[in-house]
Amino acid sequence: MFKIGFIGLGVMGEPMAANLLRKGYSVTVFNRTPGKADKLLELGANAAASPAAVARASELIITMISNDDSIREVYYGDNGLIGAIAPGTIVIDSSTISPALARQLHADISAKSGAFLDAPVTGSKPAAESGSLVFMVGGDLEVIRKVQDVLHTMGRKVIPMGPGGSGSTAKLAHNTIVGINVAALIEGMAIAASGGIDAKSFLELVQAGGAASKMAELKAPKLLDRDFSVQFSLALMLKDLRLASSLSDELKTPTPILEAVKSLYQVGDAMGLGELDLSALAQGYEQWINKRITNHSSVEDSVAAVD
Repeated sequence: MFKIGFIGLGVMGEPMAANLLRKGYSVTVFNRTPGKADKLLELGANAAASPAAVARASELIITMISNDDSIREVYYGDNGLIGAIAPGTIVIDSSTISPALARQLHADISAKSGAFLDAPVTGSKPAAESGSLVFMVGGDLEVIRKVQDVLHTMGRKVIPMGPGGSGSTAKLAHNTIVGINVAALIEGMAIAASGGIDAKSFLELVQAGGAASKMAELKAPKLLDRDFSVQFSLALMLKDLRLASSLSDELKTPTPILEAVKSLYQVGDAMGLGELDLSALAQGYEQWINKRITNHSSVEDSVAAVD
């Protein structure tokens, strides 16, 4: 079995690493924020003091980090991965980053006689916990075959997407659809609420009809319970939509719906909703229609003002 290094122990990374430990892999972990590794250490993980230390202890390294700047810090910063990778090391990045940065990592790790896969995931926190993520992978097919058992420990499906950078491109296209779907669901709920339709009955209709979607299935219970704890944060969705917008500009692909929905998430972020689940976009609509979308009480009576 591979000796695995795991860097990035947030909402997604911690349960992914935990599944590897439960399967019996030796896992060395690092997180830039102290304390995030405590639960994994109880499961038997080894702690490292830097990304470089993770590289020196590992044959296979997985990173799950929030954005391009943080990836650059982990890979290229002081005591970063790139300077410590041994020949033959395989590195998998499951973050959502720009395809250009993913291609740069492919080139730079290949120059160190290592192999790199850009392998972002879909499924959010519940799928990370249950080991049912879907990996979309850019890179060499032979390398993908070598690590497929590791990926299947964390996910239910591994889909090769093409050469380096293809996994990141696929993820941005995919999350464009996700962001639009959630916004459409909430906007429809706002119309229904304004028209006096019971939210529970309306969501039953959505899931039984042509508007059904995976996002409706995941977010309906959260919306009805007013549970905005994070499965996937509004701020991260906005980050992904911005990356998708930049990519579409590079590809000269018109994306009018993406641009409109990106602006909507920017409004939500400006309202202070960024660190909540992306379904908290509902709170913006509630302010605009002056009532909850899950019942017919006024905002003044029922909805806490956004700080």
